[in-house]
Amino acid sequence: MAGAVVENLSNRKLIVLISFLLICLLVCFLLGGLVAPAPSNVQSVLATKCYDNSQNKSKFFYVRPNGGCDKIDDFHGPGAEERHITDKNVVFAFQLPLPRGGIELDYSRWMQNLIGILQIDVTYFKEWELMEPRVPVTIEARLGYRNKGDPDDEWKEYATSTESRTMDCSPPERDGYLYNCPLLPLFELGALHHDYYLLNLRFPMIYENNRGLGPVSDLWLVVINQNGGFTKVWLSLKTIFFPMVVGVMIWFWRRVQLLARQPTLLESMLLALGVALSTLNLPLEYLTLSFEMPFMLLLGDMKQGIFYSMLLSFWLVFAGEHLMDDTERKGLRGYWKQLSCVGVGCLSMFIFDMCERGIQLRNPFYSIWANEIGTQIALSFVIIAGIAAGVYFLFLSYIIYRVFRNISAKRQALPAMASARRHFYEGVIYRFKFLMLATLLCAAMTVIGFILGQVSEGKWKWDEDINLEYTSAFFTGVYGMWNVYILALLCLYSPSHKRWPSESGLLNLEK
Repeated sequence: MAGAVVENLSNRKLIVLISFLLICLLVCFLLGGLVAPAPSNVQSVLATKCYDNSQNKSKFFYVRPNGGCDKIDDFHGPGAEERHITDKNVVFAFQLPLPRGGIELDYSRWMQNLIGILQIDVTYFKEWELMEPRVPVTIEARLGYRNKGDPDDEWKEYATSTESRTMDCSPPERDGYLYNCPLLPLFELGALHHDYYLLNLRFPMIYENNRGLGPVSDLWLVVINQNGGFTKVWLSLKTIFFPMVVGVMIWFWRRVQLLARQPTLLESMLLALGVALSTLNLPLEYLTLSFEMPFMLLLGDMKQGIFYSMLLSFWLVFAGEHLMDDTERKGLRGYWKQLSCVGVGCLSMFIFDMCERGIQLRNPFYSIWANEIGTQIALSFVIIAGIAAGVYFLFLSYIIYRVFRNISAKRQALPAMASARRHFYEGVIYRFKFLMLATLLCAAMTVIGFILGQVSEGKWKWDEDINLEYTSAFFTGVYGMWNVYILALLCLYSPSHKRWPSESGLLNLEK
């Protein structure tokens, strides 16, 4: 009877294979730690306050170069009183990106996406004290763009929207100081296709019509984009791993098809896992260098969700098939309870993602975090997903513990065997234990990476006080670990062309 490669591969070849894969994993960590910059770049931009005498909402207000913005320095000085400044003739302008050292910079398409978070500076005066702790805020937003070669004053409209936000501001102790107000999610672009962006905000709560908010002194825009250098490293890894995984997957399935039997459940799950990983590795981001594809963030989340669901399902089957508890399992039906939990969790995250980024394809200013109810729902999804991931890891750890316990029980029969036969089966047991420990480590890193990724993405939206450094080394390392782990499984669990050693063969070895 033919076995798997993991059972029949010589120690020398096994060491060579494992060493090569470990070197690949080390290179992934080093690329993230030594070559790639931080995954994202954060920049704070102060709004330029422009006076709109004509109250023309179809006009863009900008500063560079010679934008004709009639700047307002103070909303509450004598000049403001003479102009009778109200919410109707004030425009807050943000021109992105900011120049550096007197040099006008532009965005690169390697930066992939752009997120804008709004910080409102509200000055406290006793006579303007808030009547309610939660204040509704209405923001009229207009986003424009232009590219190199376009006239300086030719800004094209990208999106426009009137959004409502809720602020929970706490007052300071003295007049003239700023309220402590939270950050407000403003927009999210799934593609950074153009060179320059311009954001105009009308904020109908400035002076007389502030509904108890008090005078707004300034607006700040926290701009977050993926670093172009990190994207290049990330795509390089995808470009290398994609053909590797596809080639090994085809080789694996061809060896399965040569057998005079139907593929086992474990072999079918390995093929499905290889397909999911190949889908994740497919470097579609190269297309964004030529085409505007605002759906790439949503597509990337969907690809990662498919991979997560397959990886979590495979681990359950992989551990269950090595349980050796004499329980007959009829295909995937034997794991329906565990797989149902995985399916519900992944489906919940998919619905949540569609409610956020799906709607942002039509309105980049939409955010589920914009109001109290939406924030509670979104935060509940994140917390539930984190708890589910932790519970899943504990359950998987328990199954692997049972695998080790059953393997130890089987080892009790080894001392009665001949020396050569005992050494053979001891080697197989050690290899299975190594793969189980690698599975546990991969699961732990995946769960940690998932939780850190959710916190890293959400900290600007629901708790800006969280200080988290989500390093490039960990990011590229976990990605490399997935590829190395699945490549190892495809190689080691492919059918071997060798035969199981017969009893007489083992006895001859003993002699």
